[in-house]
Amino acid sequence: MTEHETGRATEQDGARQHTGGTATPGSARQDNGAQVKTGKEQTGVPEAGIPELVIISGMSGAGRSTAAKCLEDLGWFVVDNLPPALITTMVELGARSQGNVARIAVVVDVRGRRFFDNLRESLADLDARGVTRRTVFLESSDEALVRRFESVRRPHPLQGDGRIVDGIAAERELLRELRGDADLVIDTSSLNVHELRAKMDAQFAGEEEPELRATVMSFGFKYGLPVDADLVVDMRFLPNPHWVPELRPYTGLNEEVASYVFNQPGAKEFLDRYAEMLRLVAAGYRREGKRYVTIAVGCTGGKHRSVAMSEKLAARLAAEGVETVVVHRDMGRE
Repeated sequence: MTEHETGRATEQDGARQHTGGTATPGSARQDNGAQVKTGKEQTGVPEAGIPELVIISGMSGAGRSTAAKCLEDLGWFVVDNLPPALITTMVELGARSQGNVARIAVVVDVRGRRFFDNLRESLADLDARGVTRRTVFLESSDEALVRRFESVRRPHPLQGDGRIVDGIAAERELLRELRGDADLVIDTSSLNVHELRAKMDAQFAGEEEPELRATVMSFGFKYGLPVDADLVVDMRFLPNPHWVPELRPYTGLNEEVASYVFNQPGAKEFLDRYAEMLRLVAAGYRREGKRYVTIAVGCTGGKHRSVAMSEKLAARLAAEGVETVVVHRDMGRE
């Protein structure tokens, strides 16, 4: 999928996508892509396409999953609980992807049990192949880890028939050498989820502000509220084009219907004020590490007013640099 000019929309899989000059979901950023150490012979991996690699490890309960999700939201290809012996294979597959997988993050932890013993050998193999890699180690105090395991009522993966603290001690000993070799150690003892995401963003988002991706969804109240909506607005304060015979057969995508809607008192003012409010909300979402937002725009049947307003709102968001997809959930259901 390629980038589009601001406000331009394309039809794909029933949704319209507006872009504001940002990368599309799932695409890899090439400017932070392949990095190759010089002076080493490359074996088995094409030099020009070697992906950047981050290995995420650390104590169970210290936030590995949150760190991995953060990198995934930043465009990294993330593989959880990959046996270390397969890391080189994963890098080779990325190298053959013609730039589609330029950055790979792998979560390696003691859940791999016996596979974890192969980690040192795998890391040496990656170094021999000239793969640029960083290791992120998530650390936390014993007290914080015990509290987290007790809150979810799950055993530590290494405690066996012992106590949680026994599992934590065994894991610390197993990971001691990896922690010492880590490029980045993050102590999450006193961090919440948002603060951990902020630290990951600071390390891996570069100069770019974390992206926010929006879905603007029109819907009809008579079919029910969208269950995944973060924000809901009601267009039933505007006259319904359904009662205009010449407009009834058409949808809010029709120019005449859209003109009718936005020529009504309050329509343009609502668009301006709500777009301004979303600008404020979007800034807060970014600060809190929220990457995705669904904005539901409703009218009676989801055919006229909500569709017209959703299109205009999506164009405004795209102009602000927010990657936006428009979905008309109920259009055509009547």
